[in-house]
Amino acid sequence: MKRRFTKMQGCGNDYIYFDCVRDGPLADPAAVSRRLSRRRFSVGGDGIILIEPSEAADCRMRIFNRDGSEGRMCGNGIRCVGRYVYERGIARKNPLTVETRAGVRTLHLQLAGERVTAVQVDLGPAVFAPAAIPARFAGDRVIDHPFTAAGRVWRITCLSMGNPHCVVFADDPDALPLDRIGPAFTQHPLFPEQVNIEFVRVMGPNELAMRVWERGSGETFACGTGACAAAVAAVRCGHCRQGEEILVHLRGGDLRICETDGRVLMTGPAEIAYEGEVEIE
Repeated sequence: MKRRFTKMQGCGNDYIYFDCVRDGPLADPAAVSRRLSRRRFSVGGDGIILIEPSEAADCRMRIFNRDGSEGRMCGNGIRCVGRYVYERGIARKNPLTVETRAGVRTLHLQLAGERVTAVQVDLGPAVFAPAAIPARFAGDRVIDHPFTAAGRVWRITCLSMGNPHCVVFADDPDALPLDRIGPAFTQHPLFPEQVNIEFVRVMGPNELAMRVWERGSGETFACGTGACAAAVAAVRCGHCRQGEEILVHLRGGDLRICETDGRVLMTGPAEIAYEGEVEIE
């Protein structure tokens, strides 16, 4: 059976989107994600995202990583969902709400006529309690904490932005062999549900550059919740100022992050790459 899809990306974090509101449910999305996410052999992407009806919000987002595992939240993906549902008339609201496995998130759309040019997402508060991340550390938070992985000691800050994150400040993230280091962090027994790792360089008072290794996908061009985690960690570690906008450079583009009144706001692009049909087995 053929199924329509839309390829979208936010800062190079690319997903294959299926409209399950109007086209109906997608059978075995984990298998579909594994098959379609293979670059060079299929559509290619960091995974698939289903846009579904919701009783709690204007729509529901489900994300399946490249390996078929289901994620809780995707900062870049949810911005693309916001653009899709607004421009396609599923929810002509501004702001609009999206249900995720991490809770309902509110999106404020920046518009040029009927076109969405950027999206700001309210991701709620950063969560530092290790049990809620989850991370098997003692104490009530893990900030600038020594951690051994991949044959050396790192200083890490752990938090949840709807997804579990481990932030490492490094002088030169571009020089790190992430294909070796990433799995050593992600699969460490102290992270029972695995973890996303951000390797971050401080470029100025409110400017960061980062690379990210995502659980279930490997290195990606961007991670929205990861950029939020990096900005929040930079504030807690004294590198950036709270309440001010922090510019985060990712391999696929830039995001603007601000933590204010206990909530983390992320603003960035949401782009349509192309549309097509694919055979679903």
